[in-house]
Amino acid sequence: MKVLLLIGVSLVVSTFADTYLTNPRGSNNRLNENTATRTNANRLFDSQNNNRGGYNTGDRFDNAAGNHPRRQYSMQYYASGPTEAEASKLIVEWTNQHGCGGNKDSPHKTNCNIVIQMMCQTNGTDADYPTGQGGGDQDKKERNFYLRDGTNTNTQNYNEPNANERNNENQQQRNAQYTNRMNGNYQNVQSDRGLHETVWWYDMCRYREANAGLYRADQDLDEGSLGYVGSERTRQNNNGNRRGYECPEERDYYPYWQPTHMGPYIDTVQTTPWVDVAYLTGNMSDCDRVEQGSENQNAKWRCVMPAGEARKYGRAINEEACTEEGGSWVKFHGYLEIIRQANTEARCNAYKANDRRNTITWMAIRSDSTDKKCVVQAPNPICKNAPWTRVNHLGNSIDNQGNASRVEIDLPHFPSGISKRCVMRLRYNITTDEFDNYATDHRHNDDQDNGVVSPVEQDPFVDVGQNSKPLRLAMNTNQYGRTFQDRTHAFVILPRTQGMTGKKIHNLNVRGKRGNIVQTFPAVEYDFIPNKLAIPENDLLHIQWTGSNTHNNGGNGGDGQTGDAGEGTGGTDRNNFLQMLRSDLNYPAPFEVSDFWEGVESVNFPRATGLDLAIGFATSGYYCGYASYGQCNAGHHVSDTNKAAFNNQLNNAPASYFGHVLRFNKPGTMVYLCTRNNNFTNRSQKGVLWVTPQ
Repeated sequence: MKVLLLIGVSLVVSTFADTYLTNPRGSNNRLNENTATRTNANRLFDSQNNNRGGYNTGDRFDNAAGNHPRRQYSMQYYASGPTEAEASKLIVEWTNQHGCGGNKDSPHKTNCNIVIQMMCQTNGTDADYPTGQGGGDQDKKERNFYLRDGTNTNTQNYNEPNANERNNENQQQRNAQYTNRMNGNYQNVQSDRGLHETVWWYDMCRYREANAGLYRADQDLDEGSLGYVGSERTRQNNNGNRRGYECPEERDYYPYWQPTHMGPYIDTVQTTPWVDVAYLTGNMSDCDRVEQGSENQNAKWRCVMPAGEARKYGRAINEEACTEEGGSWVKFHGYLEIIRQANTEARCNAYKANDRRNTITWMAIRSDSTDKKCVVQAPNPICKNAPWTRVNHLGNSIDNQGNASRVEIDLPHFPSGISKRCVMRLRYNITTDEFDNYATDHRHNDDQDNGVVSPVEQDPFVDVGQNSKPLRLAMNTNQYGRTFQDRTHAFVILPRTQGMTGKKIHNLNVRGKRGNIVQTFPAVEYDFIPNKLAIPENDLLHIQWTGSNTHNNGGNGGDGQTGDAGEGTGGTDRNNFLQMLRSDLNYPAPFEVSDFWEGVESVNFPRATGLDLAIGFATSGYYCGYASYGQCNAGHHVSDTNKAAFNNQLNNAPASYFGHVLRFNKPGTMVYLCTRNNNFTNRSQKGVLWVTPQ
């Protein structure tokens, strides 16, 4: 099958080329560092990015979470409903250095695409967060499958296979070798380290043979520990380096030709394969290929070893080779979730009748099983033109009204009504026209003994005149093309409440971190996102933010400046939300003339008054309101005199705030600011909300 090459290019390759998510906040493999540079570039994934980029995971309170994962804050968004009218809208925003977009009227110097995906699993409760290194089955299951940020910046452990484990002709010995090694791997997954993909997924990647039909230019990929080139090695990752449990070949190519299931299906965990959200391109003819290759709606095949084998995955990547290996060529369906409570076809069909967004089918998720389930498959991804940005620039797009590159997505609808824990990844892929992405394959790999010269070569010399000395080009063929990546920290998608039925939800968040424009670069300073939003009065608005208490930007600055210029306690992110009278002012309006709060009510905390809401947003949740109401208990409101005095720079306020989902009772305009970070001539953190008549 044809695949879309996901390995980007530039004629002059920079070691600091990069892409960064600004909303939701991208980690760039950061966790909780107080330094300007990340501690471990191999923690969870291969970003190819500058060590300075990214944002720390959120803190729930006014001090650092440290070694306590329950003191971390994960952003919590409400899911979309079953119809388009009940979408939960989220702006995904990023920067990319080498440019993107372009058409005949606005040509570009590179070809590019942006691939946005999510992986989700059943959220569970705080009690499910793995702790310690217990050897029981439940302990190991939690450590090996619970998607998490971790509290330790080290990479997870892994013990690789060897050729004897695969080639041993004695099946009993072969099984024992594999089982003992993998039991050790399962036991050695650390509860305090981050986890996205699973060790099972990475071990399958190591066993799976690399796709020899791909274009590798003049790169010679070495054999791995199994005696052949596995899919942990690609032209871009030719030395087989490991980052977390990510599979390099799956990272570098899209759509991938194998299923991305992270392990055997576990009903209580339900980790999805990678679910496609959006494909943004400079060539709209790619859209047909994406729709045909997306795992959302299309099954993928892989080689499954027979019942007598402890290891269930093989080397082969096609049916013929799988048969020769003694395996079965099995079809796997991707899924957004399995509805456990729909345990009959009739119950499944009832969910199907109410869902106008997903595809719901009563079927087995693999072709070698008769165990049918109610399978929910996500719709095909958005496919549209990529925002136009210029090369050598981590800044705004001309297609987004002066904003950075962005796309508005609908968060998924999970018909089960169960909360999910997710991570999002964005891959930015660039090539040029030295070769055709679709027509260039293994037949064009450098093989000068047989008269084949690769279209691109390592640092080639070129003749420019009859008697002139040749010039040398800077070309690194393991980066020609090239993929960059960023991923979010873990976030939660909540089930909608009764008061959200039939309503569209817009998410208003905060991007950026502490520091001035030079100190934060290539991240960004604080701002609301979106900072200009117009919504109909019947829609809902969820205002929420997260921040860290360790954005000190200290230590070695790498190739940038250290320091954390800002207000209040050093290293701390703080935000609040207050009405202003006009956007060209820098003072908030007194509550007595703040008419906005008179026209709103909280959907998730319906007993809160307008005054309660204003106080909660002004203090970032230090006070939940003026007086006790329902979910605002004693000890947390202004009227409780036993509570410590509120610091006027938000120093003792929480770094993160879940906020409220607001319902509007009338149209109007709200101009707002953050009092801590809005610092005239240094940085602006203001926004405007237009609530329009329905």
